[in-house]
Amino acid sequence: MKLVYFQGHVPNFGDELNAYMWDKLLPAGFLDEDESELFIGIGSILWDDYPKTARKYVMGSGYAGYKKAPDIADGSWDVVFVRGPRTAEKVGLPPEKAICDSAILLRAHELPAAGAPIDVAFMPHYESLDRGLWKEACRLAGIELIDPTEPVETIISKLRGTRLLITEAMHGAIVADALRTPWVAALPINPGHHAKWADWSGALNLDVRHHELKPSSMLELWVNLSKGRGDPNGRSGRLSRSALASPVNAILARRAASQLRKLAQQEPQLSADAEIEGVTDRALEALNGFVRRRSAKGVAA
Repeated sequence: MKLVYFQGHVPNFGDELNAYMWDKLLPAGFLDEDESELFIGIGSILWDDYPKTARKYVMGSGYAGYKKAPDIADGSWDVVFVRGPRTAEKVGLPPEKAICDSAILLRAHELPAAGAPIDVAFMPHYESLDRGLWKEACRLAGIELIDPTEPVETIISKLRGTRLLITEAMHGAIVADALRTPWVAALPINPGHHAKWADWSGALNLDVRHHELKPSSMLELWVNLSKGRGDPNGRSGRLSRSALASPVNAILARRAASQLRKLAQQEPQLSADAEIEGVTDRALEALNGFVRRRSAKGVAA
């Protein structure tokens, strides 16, 4: 059974959690390179372009509208659980299948120690590192940048040592919440990333208080206004990096820094202890039940 997850042009924390986490939670040898069976875990990766002949096992994945939704009634899907109620409704699953984003299962195994204390940190969406000037904005704001392309263990260690996380990245909030690090939600610059937050938070009966995040560059401003269009290597990206754009970029970076300082003063959020403990137990029970069924099937064969 092969683990599949989104792999872009750079590592991304939410997606790379798959490579970090599942081998620690599953028996040795459970995952291999056999593409006739696919293990679909963390991420908005419920879509319709997996091989039709492969058996697909879903463990906490979500649907976010990036591609066409799959037909899970075609006989090739085995859904253990999905990220939240919006995903369940979209693909036609009963509500009890909407347990949580499976990154919450980080709570079920040993984690790296907390890093050096950080007062306030900001984690942008990984796309924003290409498009924005967040290193400069964080420097101006006196806030530590947590780079979502860093190694997973490094990020977890930083999150465990952080007093308050401001996050544009949804998995920054999901993991901070799992680790009980208070967080403030920054509405993603790209509107295409908004809806999936309600899917995750709905599983925890949590109303996310989203706060505006100011674009930190001309390219991010264009992405925001154009509802997601804006290639760092395309014409808009080249223009944003040009000498002509430098004065505007400097203004936007200062404005983004000012907004970050304001967000650092907002009341942070955490899901209720009872909610996250209950959901963690349900997800772990579902995972372990799946492993037992697979093991029994293997013995019978």
